[in-house]
Amino acid sequence: MTNTGKEEERIQHFLEMLSSTEWDLRYRAAQELGRLGDPKALNLLIQALQDADWRVRQKAAWALGNIGDPRAIQPLRRLMTDPSDGVQDMIRQALDMIRRKMYS
Repeated sequence: MTNTGKEEERIQHFLEMLSSTEWDLRYRAAQELGRLGDPKALNLLIQALQDADWRVRQKAAWALGNIGDPRAIQPLRRLMTDPSDGVQDMIRQALDMIRRKMYS
């Protein structure tokens, strides 16, 4: 198997983990998808912004910022009123990360 095939398997694994019933697995999935930076994760990470656990929402925002796809801007902006200050801070950082990638 090529490295590309292995990476595709990893991405698929973490995409599936985003629907786990365990918050810590969803958190780890968002973290790894953000590190991998693959735009295929965009839609599921946007959905993760609505997760019941603030830690998962925060990590999903970070991951979206790391991926840098401008399609995440509106969903991130809609979450600016999140009850968690940590999530709000991460959303601001994610929006800055996306803007930097757009204009670099």
